[in-house]
Formats: sequence, structure tokens, C-alpha cells
Amino acid sequence: MSDDARFEDGAERPLNLGALDGEDLGVISALVQDAVLPVTEISWQPGKRRLGLLLNRVRWEDVEAATRRGRPVERVQSLLVVDTVLGMSSQGLDRTDRDVVLSVLSVTFEPGEAPGGHVVLTLAGDGAIRASVEALEVSLRDVTRPYVAPSGKAPSHPE
Repeated sequence: MSDDARFEDGAERPLNLGALDGEDLGVISALVQDAVLPVTEISWQPGKRRLGLLLNRVRWEDVEAATRRGRPVERVQSLLVVDTVLGMSSQGLDRTDRDVVLSVLSVTFEPGEAPGGHVVLTLAGDGAIRASVEALEVSLRDVTRPYVAPSGKAPSHPE
């Protein structure tokens, strides 16, 4: 029998997470909340049935420790990949305006005919990206070293 994970086991390592169900996707959604990306960093590869986004995400897993220690909040570039994509659509964003910067609010799964459904990325400003998937298969992987967020602070949301 394995022991439960302990807080001390966590180290400042790059994240590499996968989601195969809604609960797992909730964790990824929390980690990519307030991530920003230029519209040019969205890659739809129909032949590979893959949607990829290169995000600059807040290191939410480190915000509390950074604040407690008086360190600035960090961001890290991460690759969010949705696999088994059958098709995709978007609303409220102009992919031809290459200067647009998007902000991710959440990533959710809308079940369809099992095991398929739709992975929905809700964006600030009423935008959304919707990927029809054969099955839920999403991954999040940090691909750079963390860097100090331009503001040095965690984003805040009015209640």
C-alpha cells in the first residue's frame, strides 16, 4: 500500500498533469485561471485531432508561499493540450487580429454521448473556444522556467 502524498513532497518542479474526468479537469481549470495568451498561440491540428494553447499562467500553486515570503508572484509558460478533438469552434474572438491577447477564465467539460462531449475554454470578454471530443483527454505541462509576473501580484477578482 502506498502512503498518502504529503505537502513536503511537493517541490518547485514543472507541472505535468492530465485530466481524464471532470474532477481532474477542475484541477487544471484552477491552475490555468487568469492565464493569458496571444491569439496566435492557439494551434488546431485536425490531422492529429489536437488543440494546443501556449499559455502564460499564474503559478497558483506557489502564490500563497510567495506572498508569505514577500516574493513576487510568478508566471510560467505552459502547454494546454486537448486531444481526441473531432472539431472546434469559437465565439467572441477574432483569430485574424494577431494583436489580441486572451485571458482564460475556466476550462470545463460538457458531457455528450459517452465518453464524448465538449471541452469549453471560457475567456474574458465573452469569448469561448469549444472543442468537440471523442473522449475527455486534456493535459497541462509547464515548458519554461517561472518568471516574475509583470505586475508581481496575483490577479484578484471582485466578489
